[in-house]
Amino acid sequence: MNINPTEINGNWDAGWVLDVHTLSSVPLPDGEFHTERSQLGELIFQVKYRHDRTKIPAIAEIVSEFVKGQIAVDEHRDHPFLEAIIPIPPSTFRDFQPVIAIAAKIGEMLDLPAALNYLIKVKRTPPLKSLAHDNSRQEQLKGAFDLQSHNGNFRCVLLFDDIYRSGETLTEATQVLRTKGGVSCVIVLTLTQTRTKQ
Repeated sequence: MNINPTEINGNWDAGWVLDVHTLSSVPLPDGEFHTERSQLGELIFQVKYRHDRTKIPAIAEIVSEFVKGQIAVDEHRDHPFLEAIIPIPPSTFRDFQPVIAIAAKIGEMLDLPAALNYLIKVKRTPPLKSLAHDNSRQEQLKGAFDLQSHNGNFRCVLLFDDIYRSGETLTEATQVLRTKGGVSCVIVLTLTQTRTKQ
């Protein structure tokens, strides 16, 4: 599968988004939309909204290959060794949490501990895509995350999420990992990004 990785900048040490989520979205007469997604975007859509768990290994394989080529897992490259993959906690309660499930599979493929409950959400926030301004999103996210355990002793982690919009969630999570967890190196990886910041 072809992907189009792009670097993303923030308060983390290095970061990438692997592809765009949608290629186009055209309104139809009945009020619905005809949406074309990237190949990776379509896989995420199938997992997240069609509950098709059979697509998880394919997504994890794409991520694992990228990580092995770009980030040090079993040999030193540009960054220290990754010691864990940490998923962004979900905003919406579901019986099945796609980001958590995908992170667990990536960890399995990379032989990397998946710290699935290390970073936790302690404050309810509205869907950030419904907030028009960056300042509103930042305000909602302030104090939204904490660590389940402050004794992870991770020096370098892969912070993982499915969709990148504006970066505020990753920024807040990175800050918590650094200040409360003592993490010195945060590498961010998201699967796809929206075409707009909202």
